Amino acid sequence: MNKKKYISAAAVLAAAGILAGCAANDGEQRYAYPLGTASPEDTVTQIYAEKFVEEVDRLSEGRIKITVYPNSVLGGDRELLESCADGDIPFVIQNTAPQVNFIDDTAVFDAPCIFDDIESVREAVDQPEFLEKMQESYREAGFELLGYADQGFRVMSTNREVTEFSDFKGQKIRTMEDAYQLAFWQQLGANPTPMNFSEVYIGLQQHTIDAQENPYEVIVSNRLYEQQDYIVETNHVPHLISLVVSESFFEELPEEDRQILIEAEAIAKEYAREQSDQRIDDRIQTIKDSGTQIITLDEAVREQMIRASEPVYEQIRAVVAPEIYTLYTGQ
Repeated sequence: MNKKKYISAAAVLAAAGILAGCAANDGEQRYAYPLGTASPEDTVTQIYAEKFVEEVDRLSEGRIKITVYPNSVLGGDRELLESCADGDIPFVIQNTAPQVNFIDDTAVFDAPCIFDDIESVREAVDQPEFLEKMQESYREAGFELLGYADQGFRVMSTNREVTEFSDFKGQKIRTMEDAYQLAFWQQLGANPTPMNFSEVYIGLQQHTIDAQENPYEVIVSNRLYEQQDYIVETNHVPHLISLVVSESFFEELPEEDRQILIEAEAIAKEYAREQSDQRIDDRIQTIKDSGTQIITLDEAVREQMIRASEPVYEQIRAVVAPEIYTLYTGQ
């Protein structure tokens, strides 16, 4: 494995003890390459990362070592992407939302209310043609995309019962700092408010916001349901998790090692998806046991959400390659 350029780029990490080296029996220097995430340990992101690391170790017979650094130890989402593009951090696992500012085509994942179930999402992102075109987009930005896992859909939590389309109106909802997500909630009549995630719980507690949206995993792990009377299964967008590699690092690897990373990701992705499904069931039960009510929207409300989202679809079509949009949405 040609490591010279990577080791040079990662000198600061090595000096800080983040990049750990060890000598093998044959005298070859081997490294524990860092994999950065901005997520806590008790998440599907961590499960995905740990399974990937385990499979890389197994498939390489211990020759390729990777160490996971969660909790933004190596930086937040934006810093991780920048460091990965520069070649300082070879592996990053994160939600696709922060990538919109780096890779225009990832805006396709913000198209709201496209899918009725998570299996359809997985089929869409696993299409070889779709994945190949997305990989081309990532390469242009300095990344090699290996694949997507997920944490199911993002749902809304609120203190107002939502059974009609009009019930969204005026709700001050915390959203991701994402122009397309903001536009979606505005089209529903809500008042979307970007906010640092660390402030969400107290914001709900002090009623500076009425609602928020996240996957079940996040709602339960951060106990947001404690401050909300309802979970509304808006299922507006999937919470996709991407595994990306620094393109410069990936290109220097011998073909055998590239294939090891690709195969390891495929195994880790399926495992993470299985774990996500099981955990969602557990999280839903936790919410129900707490007394918070879960609301499933009927088809009439869903259709109104889709019709209201047309301006958002137009915004996304304007920046996403047409073939990518069609392959993902089926439209």
